[in-house]
Amino acid sequence: MPRYPEHLKHFTYVGYARYFLTFCTYQRRPYFHNADAVQLVRDQFLRATTEEACELFAYCFMPDHVHMLVEATREDADLKRFIKSAKQLSGYYFRRASHQPLWQRYAYEHVVRRDEVTAAIARYIVENPLRAGLVVEVLAYPHWGSSVCTRAELLDYTARAAWR
Repeated sequence: MPRYPEHLKHFTYVGYARYFLTFCTYQRRPYFHNADAVQLVRDQFLRATTEEACELFAYCFMPDHVHMLVEATREDADLKRFIKSAKQLSGYYFRRASHQPLWQRYAYEHVVRRDEVTAAIARYIVENPLRAGLVVEVLAYPHWGSSVCTRAELLDYTARAAWR
């Protein structure tokens, strides 16, 4: 039994697809209470999306981890390259600013296989601070959003999600 998450053996992770990702901070340290740390890491994630032909359909920075719904936008988009780039870029700039390591070694990924669950996953992501008891309403939490739509549009989209 491996001690780390494995990729699907018969899936290439290249091409048009959606992925639900979770990156945990090193030793689950609560780095993302700090808005400057969130901004620094989000900027590098956005840089990686541009380089690797992806979009952050939804994201939420919790104190010790980040959830993302990533969508590949071209047939040559490569999720493994996106993960590597996002973690390397953000980890480098975070360490440069704080002199601390940022990420645990592995990421958790789930390939989203059906269109109809996309809204439910986005809802799960943006409601994470609410479920964790960090806020009493989603809009009160500052560290979530999307690279493709406004927070209001994302909330409208997720409101139509049915839990399955």
